[in-house]
Amino acid sequence: MATNSLPRPRVFVDADVLFAGAASPTEHGASLVVLRMAEITLIEAITSEQVITEVARNLAAKMPAALPTFRLLASRCLRVAATPTGAERAAYAGLADSKDLSILVAALRENCPWLLTFNTRHFRPGHPEVTALPPGEFVQRVRHLLVQLR
Repeated sequence: MATNSLPRPRVFVDADVLFAGAASPTEHGASLVVLRMAEITLIEAITSEQVITEVARNLAAKMPAALPTFRLLASRCLRVAATPTGAERAAYAGLADSKDLSILVAALRENCPWLLTFNTRHFRPGHPEVTALPPGEFVQRVRHLLVQLR
């Protein structure tokens, strides 16, 4: 079988989506489905060091039993990029809530046209090269594209 050299769609995963995927009580939640899509190399899921730190801290405080799942998912499903510097963030000031600006900048820097988050309003007005949407909507879009493959 020939290897397919087509690039995988790049998707940036925000902390809330990663938290939900790691803490999911079922395999069918959209956050975990997205991570599984990355695990089987259908997409390339990217996040930042800041996100990894935030999720680990929040899981340790709220759901410590989910930490092993989180670590496994992070190692198998994600590419972790450096957190943007202050200078990188300054160039995009005002495009997202200040506490989430580094997430938008990391998505831009890593050439991710999709930013998956449950807090889409935090990424307004946003940037024309990045679409922020919840994981469920992303999964629906992928499903729609798959149906058209007939």
